[in-house]
Amino acid sequence: MTFNPNNCRNESEVESKLIVSYLLPKLGYTPDTWHQEIAFGNIRLDFLSFATQVIPIVVDAESPMSVVMEAKHPKENLDRHLRKLNRYLTSLSIRYGLITNGKEIRIYARSADKVKLVFKCAGQDVETRIEEIIALIGRNSLKPIKTPDNLELEDNKINLVSPELISEVPVQPGNWATAEPKQSQISEPEQIPENNPVKPQVKSDVTVPQKSQNTMKIIAVYHNKGGVGKTTTVVNLAAALSKQGNRVLAIDLDSQANTTFATGLVKFEDEEQDDLKDCNILHVLQSEDGYSIGEVARKSSFCHPKIDVIPSHIDLMQYETELNQLDYSRMILIQKLAEVQDKYDIVLLDTPPSLNLYARIALITADYLIIPSDLKPFANQGLINVKDFIKKINGFKKQIGKQPIAILGVLPCKISANAKFVQYSLPKRRETIPKRYGLEIMDSVIYERDDLAKCAEQFQIVGNMEIADPISVLDFKPDSIASQEFEMLAIEVLEKIGKN
Repeated sequence: MTFNPNNCRNESEVESKLIVSYLLPKLGYTPDTWHQEIAFGNIRLDFLSFATQVIPIVVDAESPMSVVMEAKHPKENLDRHLRKLNRYLTSLSIRYGLITNGKEIRIYARSADKVKLVFKCAGQDVETRIEEIIALIGRNSLKPIKTPDNLELEDNKINLVSPELISEVPVQPGNWATAEPKQSQISEPEQIPENNPVKPQVKSDVTVPQKSQNTMKIIAVYHNKGGVGKTTTVVNLAAALSKQGNRVLAIDLDSQANTTFATGLVKFEDEEQDDLKDCNILHVLQSEDGYSIGEVARKSSFCHPKIDVIPSHIDLMQYETELNQLDYSRMILIQKLAEVQDKYDIVLLDTPPSLNLYARIALITADYLIIPSDLKPFANQGLINVKDFIKKINGFKKQIGKQPIAILGVLPCKISANAKFVQYSLPKRRETIPKRYGLEIMDSVIYERDDLAKCAEQFQIVGNMEIADPISVLDFKPDSIASQEFEMLAIEVLEKIGKN
């Protein structure tokens, strides 16, 4: 089996063509010694391979040596993912991590609170340098860590790497994109502290209970002013959070069904072919016993890794009065989400631009709130209504014993990227929000950019029909400024909700 990086057009093909078909067999790993998409609490690894298979799987300082392998889109810059890789290795006491986008392959070794680059090559050179990779992380090359004497890298492995390729990458908390590593020689690693055993959930035939219960976070994205970028925020934030290793569910509570369209669930041109009308968020809210989240949620290929989406439908509009008369309608979503709290890390709720029942349900259900705003006069004036609405919602939440909603802040969204506006007008508009409305403004800013429009306009031809096939901006153009803005937003959100 040979490998050609030009055959990898996306992250899935990097996984299948480079890691599964080429690297794992070459390194001596058999199917029973590696696992794909393995979850440790809120950490999700693309691949984890073991020198010796042990069941149940326990990863700690005494466990068999293991290797994390992470695949990225061919256009992604690997430097952006070093902080996350460092967290994987140190949190799980794993010695080696391989990260690749197909065009470049790097191997890092863990040492206390930092990782060291010990190998690097271009994807096109992998076949000529495969013996060096085998010597580092081949199945027969790995040894268990048991005593401090065994913690140093063997000399023969160090000599395989040219000095100019060896670097040390320090952990910089809060720095989402670690800077290019400084050149240095590999020093003797410090003793690695023992961690408590972590028992993961494995997406394979090996099932091991998690160490602790997952804490699902529910975030509503709401403003009673339309056209401020709620749906754009929901779907691209969902994609960014998914790429950070979170299991994401998006729920569309707007009868306009913008999130449903934006995540590519509308695959029909004629209402007679409508496959959403009989199973959507309306049925979840109407039924006390049936239509669970698991039954109604659909996988969306809008981004990779995929997210789950509960679609909306225009029928939602005509049933609002009927739902209002049901005592349980305001709390049914809380109950049904509680049933899947171990399945998802983050739930995002897209809301209607109104003060109606569906907006009320979203805010009653949510733990946190993001208020997207273009910071223009009408949107700013609407913040008064939003604050009053939240006050009433929190009064109801207090009655049912639920914590008040925590406002993550006003998110500047659909902001002009004009240089003079950004320099002179935007700072004044940002200052207005806390001063006049008493609301925190988020650090992240989502600007109006062509890439955001283009990724939503993608389509595919099915037969004689042109079917909408939107894609997240992070998958459409991973290196674009718009993509980076949503990456920054995801990091800010994770920090504020305690999942960083």
